[in-house]
Amino acid sequence: MTTNDSIAKMPRKESTNIPDGEALITIRDLKIAFGDFEVLRGADLDLYKGENLVVLGRSGTGKSVLIKILVGLLKADSGSITAFGQRVEEMSKKELDELRLKIGFSFQNSALYDSMTVRENLEFPLVRNQRNLGRSEIDAAVEEALDNVGLSQTINQMPSELSGGQRKRIGIARTLILKPEVMLYDEPTAGLDPITCIEINNLINEVKERYNTSSIVITHDLTCAKTVGDRVAILFDGKFGHAGTFDEVFSSKDERVQQFYHYNFVE
Repeated sequence: MTTNDSIAKMPRKESTNIPDGEALITIRDLKIAFGDFEVLRGADLDLYKGENLVVLGRSGTGKSVLIKILVGLLKADSGSITAFGQRVEEMSKKELDELRLKIGFSFQNSALYDSMTVRENLEFPLVRNQRNLGRSEIDAAVEEALDNVGLSQTINQMPSELSGGQRKRIGIARTLILKPEVMLYDEPTAGLDPITCIEINNLINEVKERYNTSSIVITHDLTCAKTVGDRVAILFDGKFGHAGTFDEVFSSKDERVQQFYHYNFVE
């Protein structure tokens, strides 16, 4: 596929159990510029229920900008995003706060509070958003989230005592503790060694199965894309020009796609 119009109903991998036709998030003709630099120039994209959708692109192509607009951290110049049937750009502050409970954002740098233990980092969003929970319920939620990312033993450690891969996992656990319906992963394997990258990729797939989430995975790591992506979409010049399964996208003869592949991907 090579046109923006084709993105509205992008094909999904036959081997997955993704329900047909149910788009949780719909992005249409999204545009944003910073000064004279146009980052997004009419981006169209759908996220379907029960899938991992990988958004690929070189650095500076607007991948992270896209998901920040999605959760209301940035405001687009024009275009629309519909999430769970509501237009994001028309939401009040209260509605945006409610949306952010449904959409979990796993930041590139993990965004842990260095002055808090792992336990306290996980408790923070839970206590802030669910004030009626008792001590035993909070403890159970923290222990479950840590167990699900394989790091129960770190509960009393400080972030400074963790490896880069452990920090990524704890960041994901802190996002999962509120049990969001959609996960946004911003460069989940950036700065990690190859073995840890494999562990994080496997975790993303495990999260999808265990929590029944839908996900947008922002990356330029093609190993990550091939491992976790039910569908892949590539940003070129501010638009999604190619989308489909990994093999469909990278069978394209488009020179830009082939350059991206050969520069990034290691069999």
